[in-house]
Amino acid sequence: MTGRMCPRNSRKRSVGIAMTALVCAGLAALASIAPAQAQMPPDIIPQIEALGRVVDPPNTAKIYAPLQEQEPYAGIKVRRDVSYGEHVRNVVDIFAAENGAASRPVLMFVHGGGFVRGSKHEPGSAFYDNVMVFAARNGMVGVNVEYRLAPEFAWPSGLQDLAGAVGFVRDNIASYGGDPNRVFLMGHSAGASHVAGYVSHPEFFSPKGSGLAGAIFSSGSYDLKTEEPGDSQVAYYGTDASRYQERAPLPGLVKSSTPFMMSSAELDPPAIAAQFATLKDAMCKSARGCVRSMVLPHHSHMSESYSINTADRQLSDQILEFIKTGK
Repeated sequence: MTGRMCPRNSRKRSVGIAMTALVCAGLAALASIAPAQAQMPPDIIPQIEALGRVVDPPNTAKIYAPLQEQEPYAGIKVRRDVSYGEHVRNVVDIFAAENGAASRPVLMFVHGGGFVRGSKHEPGSAFYDNVMVFAARNGMVGVNVEYRLAPEFAWPSGLQDLAGAVGFVRDNIASYGGDPNRVFLMGHSAGASHVAGYVSHPEFFSPKGSGLAGAIFSSGSYDLKTEEPGDSQVAYYGTDASRYQERAPLPGLVKSSTPFMMSSAELDPPAIAAQFATLKDAMCKSARGCVRSMVLPHHSHMSESYSINTADRQLSDQILEFIKTGK
């Protein structure tokens, strides 16, 4: 890829050469990362393996918190709890480098929590500020999204909230240095299910469209037919299983034109790993074809996201490449 995008004998005009140099510099930076830095640190591997194929935020956070930056984040402006809707949870945190260029790509992040719990940020915690700091330190504006929770707010509240958050970003992110035409929406776990749900249900888009240049699904659930729904899924999607097909993301994802990538962790719980395999297979069999997808070695369900903004760049390098190429 580097050879194709960065030819040695380029005869482009000066502006084209400058743009090519910027792209090549970014690719060179990715290529210069030593494999030992890009992978999970060896001393962490047995700690994650000891936790097993479980969803364990507190104990996973103990492993990764020492590797993360702590507030205040040098050189980064942070705006907390900016409202995008009427509910108390319709708020976002916005992270941007103090001296960043204008019209930067925007990375929105949607946390997990089984549809019924979770938070974009707990005071004193590194998570999920880590995703936002990563965005700001890599030439983007970060937007951390909070949303309403089930069972009080069932389907399609998550899709409605994301539509509201994306609309707010489209209309306001330029004042924070972001480019409203380059907005990428990422979700983890139940957050990935919400993001996939939004992408797959265009009836929730504004008249201007989805508002997205791309989406990123990290260990989400996409096909409600492949497993017996758990309590949290019933709390969000409802008790009427006959409605699951129309509410699930999978049918709409295979028809969607929105670019997206997907990831899973080697130590994801089996049901979540199966969801990744189902969506990957469905996309490869669709008219659109296979999408960027990866299973992260040695990672667990939570370490997949907690590792972002550390020397372990297995997922974050893929995110950067997807945002650069759109595929």
